[in-house]
Amino acid sequence: METIKIPYGNDTKEFRVPKKNIVGVYSPKDFEAVPDVRREVVRAVNHPIGTKTVKELAQGAQKVVLVADDNTRLTPTDKIIPILLDELNDAGVKDEQITVIIALGTHRFMTQDEILLKFGEEVVRRVTIKNHDYKNFDLLEDLGETSNGTRILVNKEVVQADFKIGIGSIVPHIVPGFAGGAKIVQPGISGEQTTAGTHLLSFRSPRLNLGLRENPVRNELNSIAKAVGLHTIVNTVLNRHGGAVGVFYGDTVEAFNAGVDLAEKVYSVEIPEKADIVVAGSYPCDLEFWQAHKALYPADLAVKTGGIIILATPCPEGVAVMHADALEITNKSIAAIENMISRKEIQDEVAASAVIGWARVKEHASVYLVSDGICDEDAMKLGFTPCVSIDKALEKAFVEKGCDAKVTVLTHAPDMLPVVKGTK
Repeated sequence: METIKIPYGNDTKEFRVPKKNIVGVYSPKDFEAVPDVRREVVRAVNHPIGTKTVKELAQGAQKVVLVADDNTRLTPTDKIIPILLDELNDAGVKDEQITVIIALGTHRFMTQDEILLKFGEEVVRRVTIKNHDYKNFDLLEDLGETSNGTRILVNKEVVQADFKIGIGSIVPHIVPGFAGGAKIVQPGISGEQTTAGTHLLSFRSPRLNLGLRENPVRNELNSIAKAVGLHTIVNTVLNRHGGAVGVFYGDTVEAFNAGVDLAEKVYSVEIPEKADIVVAGSYPCDLEFWQAHKALYPADLAVKTGGIIILATPCPEGVAVMHADALEITNKSIAAIENMISRKEIQDEVAASAVIGWARVKEHASVYLVSDGICDEDAMKLGFTPCVSIDKALEKAFVEKGCDAKVTVLTHAPDMLPVVKGTK
């Protein structure tokens, strides 16, 4: 037997698998972090990709907005933003002319303690920081539609700013292929209707977008960011320990693409074959199932049709704080959900899009859930089989798939891109 540990919130989960059954235990590659993140940010902003420096672009700006990701991401905003503030000061922009908008998408508001932890004392002291409110129509600007017909509702304060920088990280993501770049605008600072449009486009695609650099959703995001007037981005690529291995500053599309080159190397893992059983840890996306579901899609790429995914996730905030409707429709088929959407019977279409994604996974494999934060009743509503531990889940899975069943472990599944050897 081999004892395996995977991250589980701030702790770990330990379980045992017979050595003869193990295909492999996989994690994002151990790229070494840069020794000094601040120095790397300084280097990046002074060597822009496809655009000019912050000092050059911000000249004469009266109102500047930094759009930054929230505490569901590990982006070192506390180290990036002070450098940007200093660069803006050098361009003649004072701290009181700068606002940080937290790109929550459809997540809950961050608390003051969470803001302090995420952004650091210096940033909190120097500039105003605001949560984006995707449901408050009075705070959104209507910029029409994309060429694909997606309505563009975005944060009014960001639209009205003279200079805008997006701050985030690049990781594989089910909706646009990779997080980062224009994703800081959509869904980051968008309204509900806009986010529903892009997410439904993604989950209705014949092939899920995870790991695809170019796809229709990414094109939509780029169009929306262009309409908003996002000038530049600062994107990091992180290793599995949260250390920055690269910082990219520049044009929203060009700097993002440069970052994806590195992200593909960090997060792609070659597996020899698909397994009967895949154990997937949800770290670092484990605050609630709305984040943890990202672990399902890499696991889905690594499991055989008819196989079993064992998802281990703490989810201290339960299923979905801002999308309670999701739990009430997860027992329905994709066709039934689509019919409900067409008949306007679902108010939360963002939730409906995610449920379609979960349903696609469940059509391919069974899901066993090990979670301290999701009760058995809610697990069963999600269409999952609740288990008290990974060991118990494995016992049940071996009964189902046989004693010779092959097992793959994805330690940090949300940030991974499994690729079966010999395929692309």
